[in-house]
Amino acid sequence: MKHTLQHKALIACIALISLMGWSQEKRIAKADKQYERYAYINAQEIYLDVANEGYRSPDLFKRLGNSYYFNANFEEAAKWYGELMTDAVNQVEAEYYFRYSQSLKALKRYDEADQWMTKFNTFNGNDDRAELFKEQPDYLREIDFQSGRYEITKTGINSNLSDFGTAFNQKNKLVFSSSRDTGSFVKRIYEWNQQPFLDLYEVDINESNGELSEVRKVSGDLNTIFHESTPAYTADGTTVYFTKNNYNNGKYREDNDGTNKLKIYRATKSGKRWVNPVELPFNSDEYTVAHPTLSGDNKKLFFSSDMPGSEGLSDIWVVDILEDDQYSEPRNLGEGINTPGRETFPFMTPSGDLYFASDGHIGLGGLDIYVTNVTEAETLSEIINIGEPANSSKDDFAFIIDEETKFGYLSSNRAGGMGDDDIYRFKQLSKPEILCEIILNGVVKDKNSGELIPGAEVQLLDANNNLIKKVIVGERANFAFIAECEKQYFLRATKETYVGDEKFVTTPNESQTLELDLSLESEDVKVEPGDDIGQLIRINPIYFDFDKYYIRPDASVELAKIIAVMKQFPEMTIDVRSHTDSRGNDEYNRRLSDNRNKSTINYIVERGGIDRSRITGRGYGESQLINRCSNGVPCSREEHEDNRRSEFIVTKIRDNIQVINTSPSANN
Repeated sequence: MKHTLQHKALIACIALISLMGWSQEKRIAKADKQYERYAYINAQEIYLDVANEGYRSPDLFKRLGNSYYFNANFEEAAKWYGELMTDAVNQVEAEYYFRYSQSLKALKRYDEADQWMTKFNTFNGNDDRAELFKEQPDYLREIDFQSGRYEITKTGINSNLSDFGTAFNQKNKLVFSSSRDTGSFVKRIYEWNQQPFLDLYEVDINESNGELSEVRKVSGDLNTIFHESTPAYTADGTTVYFTKNNYNNGKYREDNDGTNKLKIYRATKSGKRWVNPVELPFNSDEYTVAHPTLSGDNKKLFFSSDMPGSEGLSDIWVVDILEDDQYSEPRNLGEGINTPGRETFPFMTPSGDLYFASDGHIGLGGLDIYVTNVTEAETLSEIINIGEPANSSKDDFAFIIDEETKFGYLSSNRAGGMGDDDIYRFKQLSKPEILCEIILNGVVKDKNSGELIPGAEVQLLDANNNLIKKVIVGERANFAFIAECEKQYFLRATKETYVGDEKFVTTPNESQTLELDLSLESEDVKVEPGDDIGQLIRINPIYFDFDKYYIRPDASVELAKIIAVMKQFPEMTIDVRSHTDSRGNDEYNRRLSDNRNKSTINYIVERGGIDRSRITGRGYGESQLINRCSNGVPCSREEHEDNRRSEFIVTKIRDNIQVINTSPSANN
């Protein structure tokens, strides 16, 4: 015991020493990080300081407006875009008319917004962003879009047991399955649900008002002592396909696991009775084949089965009906419709619409009813959930419809029914439509390095800058939004210490995926002795009139930015360097640049209140040209202007390193 305690104490001591060392390393690393990121210049604050001093320029107002616009502060954005329009309404890019309009709409100043949108469209005639759009649903959007297309009513044919699986036998007769077990002295109970076995029943439909007659059992040889359900009739009413247990000619058969499977049988009509039920050749004792439906031309039979090759618990399959009661090999309709769940109870209309029930597709709960259109080549259109109230949170299935009258029936175990499953009558108010969806996805990257930027916020906004949805991207920096077709959206990415990015997109009129990466530019720029502050904060060139050295109004705006930087960092000293182009006498250019240099320094000292000891400088004339335009070399006006420049070189900063934040949106 003593040795054990000593051993534990030694381990604890070693752990404590290791922890202390790790803690010191962590503190050093934290200090290093603080050292490298000692201070920031907030460009927005600089611009505000400059503007509040009374300086005015289009460039200043653009950057101020953008700094607020990209941070959804539309009140301030409208203020500065308004100043821009006051000073330079006919000199700015068309996009600023749009941004100003959107900012005004956010303030509900719609009349003004429309005026600026009209001007925007004058420049961008093919751009339809002026249109207004309804806010899109953001939850179960497809189901919401389809909902309300059916008017559901109860029928009078339901019992207190299970009633479901209707079928039209021509126009005037409805056939369905029920476990009500009428007309039998011996009641047989199905162990699975403790209800009597299902039989087929029928009622007449009054074509004038849709009323149903008294329920009666289907006559003939279709019903047995076991299950029968879900019939499908040929157009002439002389042949029926139906589902029943694997029981034929008095023989009850099971699979290798002892389960009696369902099979599809075919029977014909003789007089008023159904006779000669025979099972179809693609049935098997080892899997279920059930719930038949016929194509409009009666040449194809669709059904549900878990036969080999199925995607899930049960799939929709199809066979061709050939001559002499022959059938093709079954074909799976494919993974577009079939899922690892259940696809069952298919119903085909004459126009090729295939309705089916599924719990594998996303729905409201249990089995939901879906529709797709199947071409002659068996290609499928988009799968559509037909919405509420046809679907509910319970099982909804066995949908049939008369495409001419728009009346039909479905089965459901929803609340409010009489028994287990009940049959409901409906009227189709409008046909389900294919909802065109666009997937907007991409990644957020660094504009310069191309590296991913985890933690960025990406927003999806409508054309009026109303937020629809936002996400914080993870380690893979990827995002994805579902958008509607033929609408306008903004994708906007932001992150602290980065300049935001925004893309406007008009979605196409067909479902597809659009790749839209967003690029953020870092706001942080290290500054060291020898760096030019003017370049780091992106000031415009300091221009002087020809042969003059007084400070022009446009130059004063740019010098105000230099003054703001020096006020934020009182320990910083700079060397102002003035240059001319090569035109003119060398000595004259040196004197002219020296005079311009003195004017620049005096302006910073006198107008900015900066201590003169913090600024040095001189004129260099044409001695430091940055291009080929030396004496005697023909050059354009623009090339000469590149040489007429002012530099503001850092000569001293605290600890010889700082970080300047150059973004208009910094800290906002």
